[in-house]
Amino acid sequence: MDQLNQAYEGIKNWWYELHYSHIQKRALLILGTLVIIFSSLFVVRGNTHEVVAPPIIAVQIAAPEIFIDVTGAVNKPGVYTLAANSRVIDAIKAAGDSAPGADLSTINLARVLSDGEQIYVDATVRNSSGARVSKVVRSGPININRATASQLDSLDGIGPVIARRILEYRKSNGPFLTIEDLQKVSGIGVAKFATIKSKVRV
Repeated sequence: MDQLNQAYEGIKNWWYELHYSHIQKRALLILGTLVIIFSSLFVVRGNTHEVVAPPIIAVQIAAPEIFIDVTGAVNKPGVYTLAANSRVIDAIKAAGDSAPGADLSTINLARVLSDGEQIYVDATVRNSSGARVSKVVRSGPININRATASQLDSLDGIGPVIARRILEYRKSNGPFLTIEDLQKVSGIGVAKFATIKSKVRV
């Protein structure tokens, strides 16, 4: 309380000691009052002003797609659009699933697909007694992405062991892109590849 009285007395003495006329003091008092009033209104208005956040616009990013050609023993052969990182089983399902008699044993159904790839589903051939037999070997170069073990075994220098390795490689890594990729299979060196390269194709 004493501090307030001292402050009041100090302001009062300062006011009377000003070397202004009575009119000037009155004008100064009015001006000071207006400044305080407008400052108070500005502060109150600033505190009550509603801040509106800018609207959030959802941006949809389209998932990448790949094109896959599915042919062979499927119900609806054709080219299909699939999501990236789809697997072989997804492509076969997109083509209406495998047809009756399809042989999926030579296909890695869990392998991730790549854009522009072709999936060929073989059909199982059985004789009159129900035993599985080799398909008829067509004349001309053998398609190493579709050939059976017996067809590969018929190539010079490719026995049943290497033929099985070719099928296992194809199942794990997908179709061969070039015939030279056969050299990635264990047991097929430069000399052996030179012997069979004219008899195979992709």
